[in-house]
Amino acid sequence: MPRPVPGLLVAAEQHLRIGSPTAMADAVTRSHVDDGRCVGWYGPPAPGWRVAVDAERADAPVPPALARRFGTADFWARWTRAECWCKLADVSVAAWWRRHGLGTPADGSAIWRTLWVDDLVVTVGFAPTLTPNPAPTA
Repeated sequence: MPRPVPGLLVAAEQHLRIGSPTAMADAVTRSHVDDGRCVGWYGPPAPGWRVAVDAERADAPVPPALARRFGTADFWARWTRAECWCKLADVSVAAWWRRHGLGTPADGSAIWRTLWVDDLVVTVGFAPTLTPNPAPTA
C-alpha cells in the first residue's frame, strides 16, 4: 500500500492547532488535555488512511501506579504513542497494556511521529483504513 502520509508527519506542526474544545470542534481528530485545552489535527485527507492524535502536558506528573508499572523515562511520549495506537486499532487502553504495555507493535502497519508543541507532548499516528470482511456467500 502506498504511504502518502510521511510528508504529513514531517510537517505535523503545520497541521496541529491548540485551543478550546469548542474551537477544535471541526478538527479531523482531536485530543483533550487535562488542563482543558484540546489539540486538533487539521491535515488534508489521506485516502486509505486513518489518523489519530493524542496529547499530554509534558510536565504533568506521572501517576504513581503507572510509574511503578511502566517507569517514568520518556513516559508521556510512550503514553501518547500507545493512546494513538489504541485509537487507530479501536481497542481499550487496558487491553493494549496487556498485550504491548506502552510499546508499539513492530508489524509496520501504522506510522507515527511524537513531537513537542509548546508545553505538550503530541503523537500523531496513521494506519491503513480497515477493510471490512466481506459477507460469506452461500
